[in-house]
Amino acid sequence: MLGSVLFYVVIAVLIFGVLIATHELGHFATAKLLGVQVNEFAVGMGPALWKKEKGETLYSIRALPIGGYCAMEGEDGDTGNARAFTRQGFWKKVVIFAAGSFMNFLAGFLIILAVYSGAQGFLIPAAAGTAPEFEERNGQTIQAGDIFYSVNGERVYLYSDVSLLMSLHQGQPMDLVVLRDGEKVELNDVTWGTYTGTEGETYQGYGVYIARDQIEEANLWTILKTSWLNTIDFVRIVRLSLQMLVTGQAGMDDLSGPVGIVSTITQVGTASETIAAAVENILYFGAMLAVNLAVMNMLPIPALDGGKIFFLIIDEIAMKLFRKKIPEKYEMAVNTVGFVALMGFMLVVTFNDVFKLFG
Repeated sequence: MLGSVLFYVVIAVLIFGVLIATHELGHFATAKLLGVQVNEFAVGMGPALWKKEKGETLYSIRALPIGGYCAMEGEDGDTGNARAFTRQGFWKKVVIFAAGSFMNFLAGFLIILAVYSGAQGFLIPAAAGTAPEFEERNGQTIQAGDIFYSVNGERVYLYSDVSLLMSLHQGQPMDLVVLRDGEKVELNDVTWGTYTGTEGETYQGYGVYIARDQIEEANLWTILKTSWLNTIDFVRIVRLSLQMLVTGQAGMDDLSGPVGIVSTITQVGTASETIAAAVENILYFGAMLAVNLAVMNMLPIPALDGGKIFFLIIDEIAMKLFRKKIPEKYEMAVNTVGFVALMGFMLVVTFNDVFKLFG
């Protein structure tokens, strides 16, 4: 067991490293494309194992597989070089900052595409009817074959979305929209209560049966479509998680840092019945992590790319209103405080992960 745990820890570290290096590759590629001087592009951190200078850029592979970096000329201040990052226009800077998250998002999509490439078919989010106790709403009911379109205003992209979105509001009335013969049918205030299940059992829920035998055949189009929808679904999961944190529906115990993620990857791997299943499940989790990094990094938080873009926008507004930019020292001070706060928060989350793991 110890050997397998260590194996999955190594896999988790490699996943982190690849995703961070992919993020930095986005910054590097767009900087080069837009004419910004890049002094070094490194895969990994720490001492250099290999390095080679080509043109103006030093390329290196470093000992610790935990990420990488893209060092642009003038990134920390104006060096007087016309090709320095600070000398570039607003949109060039925005594109370079956003490119890292774009690459993570693209990586998530491509990983899901690879996972689904061998699929035979995909479950359709269809209804199988309702419990006998289900009451009509707006003169309508759910019929077998109806396709779930939205639950409480949230679009249904995948089969798994139906039960997930219903569970977010359990105990409360629910608004449903289904597609029937291409037309939308709305059912408002569907009541939570005691219903009879498909096997004659009683259960607490909404009395709506979800079909388990409606399958869409896998082909190039459906694989591409489902991969894209799954990637978009990952973005929504991040948004819903943040909403739950803000509203108090989720707390510190629901957050995971690096230790928690390593633990999850280990559980996913060891719980899989075959090596192929373990690889597929870990890849799926890696795709979700990639999209998570993409979204989180675009939040307007100091020290993150989203925070840097936010400062660019503030600078543009200040220039238009006052003909003067915000002094760089203030931006650097805010980013430093933001970085320290972010690291402190991650430390708290990590300690919480360790406590959950060994406590």
